Amino acid sequence: MSTGQALDGRGEFHVLDTTLRDGAQREGISYSVSDKLAIARLLDELGVGFIEGGWPGAMPKDTEFFDRAHSELQLKNAQLVAFGATRKAGVKVEDDKQVAALLDSGAPVVTIVAKSDVKHVTDALHTTLDENLAMVRDTVAYLRANGRRVFVDLEHFFDGYRRDPDYGVKLLDVAAAAGAEVGVLCDTNGGMLPSGIGRVVTGVAARTDIRLGIHCQDDTACAVANTLAAVEAGAMHVQCTANGYGERTGNADLFSVVANLQLKMGRQVLPASSMADMVRVSHAIAEIANLHPDTHRAYVGSSAFTHKAGLHASALRVNADMYNHIDPSFVGGDTRVLITEMAGRASVELKGRELGLDLANEPETLSKVVEKVKDLEQEGWTFEAADASFELLVRDVQNHDRN
Repeated sequence: MSTGQALDGRGEFHVLDTTLRDGAQREGISYSVSDKLAIARLLDELGVGFIEGGWPGAMPKDTEFFDRAHSELQLKNAQLVAFGATRKAGVKVEDDKQVAALLDSGAPVVTIVAKSDVKHVTDALHTTLDENLAMVRDTVAYLRANGRRVFVDLEHFFDGYRRDPDYGVKLLDVAAAAGAEVGVLCDTNGGMLPSGIGRVVTGVAARTDIRLGIHCQDDTACAVANTLAAVEAGAMHVQCTANGYGERTGNADLFSVVANLQLKMGRQVLPASSMADMVRVSHAIAEIANLHPDTHRAYVGSSAFTHKAGLHASALRVNADMYNHIDPSFVGGDTRVLITEMAGRASVELKGRELGLDLANEPETLSKVVEKVKDLEQEGWTFEAADASFELLVRDVQNHDRN
């Protein structure tokens, strides 16, 4: 079991990836079962502790995924998690077919989603607040009695907290008493900001004993920041998706959350050795999802450590740390220099080095290449994504000087 993902003790940190469930709700994504199995293997290689595989019983594809996972997945770091709902209002838990499907999946861990906003309980579920509490209690207790670990996602928690700051905490206490390990506070509509997340999580942590988790959507472009704010306020369980995939504008990005926790906040939540696989895993999952990798995504994008300005290149030539906030190799990336009209001699020297050309002792060549690039770009040429053309230009200048 990977560091930071041990299964016993409240002190251990949970990283739960929901790429296969919540991430699949992104527009344009449609995973086959084989796709889901391949992604699960990649996430396990990265070292996440929990992989939420989908909603068995509600989605035939997800039911098949769990069936095949038993024989086709040999996970080394992660446990599979089945996602579903509490029993329906007015239905005995042992008679609820959706709950039965969660057990039939064979997943050792189950996440159940529950309404925590009083308005949603009355207007969407059309039941009473007391019955909703009983639905959580009965479902958790039943799953625990059948040998499952249980996490509870409290949907619309932060919106509900504004309406009634007590009801969500009652749900947490009921879930804990029934045997749930984690109560996950969900920013379902993605409308929160870090200051609000921190304030609410701090307040809730002081009022309940259950381990708190956080699940953030990215509708304010704050999902990663909100997740980190929750951790600073006491959350010990984070839910993320690879590359931030998810409904609407997406979810908290697994790679950014993990890298920030590990490299900036000093929390070892994945094996140290797996951090260097982040770029590889990110791009492999994008390929399976049939989406082009986001070149500008923090840590794992191809532009994350790419420099265009000549001033940057000049400093990088002296010390690679001067314009990189971390060593790119920590996450499996590398530093790149672009050749444009903004380039100076240092940019040309560093780019030449990338291409196997040692120009350090050719100051005249450097100067002529810089001027040539600026002249050509003014005419409409571009070398930013044309390494071969740039190399030919350099060699042409060198040959001209030597002849």
